[in-house]
Amino acid sequence: MDVSSILDAQKAREQNVQVDKETPFEIDCGHLMVTDLNPIDEESYTENLEEHLQNLARDGTQALIGALFGLPTTKSDYGPLAQLPSRAYQLPRAKPLPKPKPQTKWEKFAAAKGISHRKKDKRVWDEEKQEWVNRWGKDGKNKQVEEQWLTEVPRNADADYNPQLAARQERKERTAKNEKQRVANIARGESSSRKTELEKTLATTRVSTASMGKFDKKLEGEKKLRGIKRKFDPTEAPVGNEQKTALKLISSMDSDARKMRKTHRGDEPDNTLNARKAIRFASKGQGAAALAGARGGKGARGGRGGKGRR
Repeated sequence: MDVSSILDAQKAREQNVQVDKETPFEIDCGHLMVTDLNPIDEESYTENLEEHLQNLARDGTQALIGALFGLPTTKSDYGPLAQLPSRAYQLPRAKPLPKPKPQTKWEKFAAAKGISHRKKDKRVWDEEKQEWVNRWGKDGKNKQVEEQWLTEVPRNADADYNPQLAARQERKERTAKNEKQRVANIARGESSSRKTELEKTLATTRVSTASMGKFDKKLEGEKKLRGIKRKFDPTEAPVGNEQKTALKLISSMDSDARKMRKTHRGDEPDNTLNARKAIRFASKGQGAAALAGARGGKGARGGRGGKGRR
C-alpha cells in the first residue's frame, strides 16, 4: 500500500501551520502583537511587493494564533476563551485615565446606611395586555394613566378637571425634579478648588471699580466680602522688642538716604548745587558766556553813567 501521497498531504498541511524564521518572532499575547525582527528580503520586496507583504502578514498571524491556542482556556456560553497573560510591552495611553465619578447625595446616604442599589429593568409585565412593555419611553408603563380610556375622577375635582392632563403634568413635574437633582449632583461634585477660584475672581472684579464695589449690585446668594483685619502690637511688650523696632526703622531710613545720595568719582566732595543747571536757569538757556557778557555790560554802563553825573 502506497501512503506517500497521504504523507505528502499531511506534510503540506503542517507547513501551512508552522512558521520557520531565522530570528523567532517576539509575540506579546497581552497586546495581540507580533514583532518580526528578521531583515527584509530585497529580492522578493522589489519583485512583488504585494505578495511579500501578504506573506509577512500571514506568517505573523499564524504565529500569533498558534501562541493563543497554547494558552489556558476557560468555558463560557460562547465557547472556550483564552486567558491572556500580562502585557510584555508598556504602551502609552491615547487619553488620560477617566476620573472617578463623584457620588450623588443618595449614593452617599445609601453607602452610610448600607442600602444596596437595585437597578430597575427596562421592561415590565403588563397584566392587561399579557406582554412585556417598556417602563419608560414610547408606549411606556408610566403613561398608562394618560392613555387609558376610563379614569376615576376624585369627588372634590373641578368641573373642568381632565385626568389625562393632570397625569401628564405630574409626570412632567417628576421629570423636571429628576433633572434638577441631576444638575445639583453635578454642581456638588465639582472640586472645591474651582469654587475657590471663582470666588477669588468675583472678589477681584468687585474691587476693580472706582467705588471698590460699594455701589455694585450683588448677585443672589453672594457672600459678603471679608476685609483684611489690622494687626496691632500688644500694649505691654518687652523693652528689647521696642529697641529692635527702632533700630530697624533707623537702618531703613539710612539705606533710603544712601540710595538718594549721588555718588561721585574718586574722592570728590558731594556738591549739593548743580552749577550747570543754575547757569542754564540764570542765563535763560543762553549759556555761561552770555551770562558773563551781560554782567560785564551792566558794569560798564553803570561806570559811564557815574562819570557823566559828576
